[in-house]
Amino acid sequence: LHMENLDKKYYRIAEVAAIVGVPQSTLRFWESRFRGVIKPRRNAGGTRFYTPADVEAVRMVHYLVKERGLKIDAAIAELLRNREGVSRRFDAIDRLRRIRERLVLLQQALDSRR
Repeated sequence: LHMENLDKKYYRIAEVAAIVGVPQSTLRFWESRFRGVIKPRRNAGGTRFYTPADVEAVRMVHYLVKERGLKIDAAIAELLRNREGVSRRFDAIDRLRRIRERLVLLQQALDSRR
């Protein structure tokens, strides 16, 4: 799912875990470490509710930690030092990934017609 596909106002932790592809426990851990970045709202019962912006923040953390391989402290420092730059790089990579997915689908369609 991409940012433009996030059409709900709030997402539960299980939904965010599925979107990003990490366990719920990882989200809870990241929330404790990336306090200024990942801050879902909570209801009186303590249930977390993530906005689309929160989901994008989680996806940025995922990009830094899982894809770029940064340690937690390095990822926090990177976001504090240059969050806008990280966001732009993440957006560019996300767009390129979607373009690649479309090209692969087109290639498969062309191959199946031969």
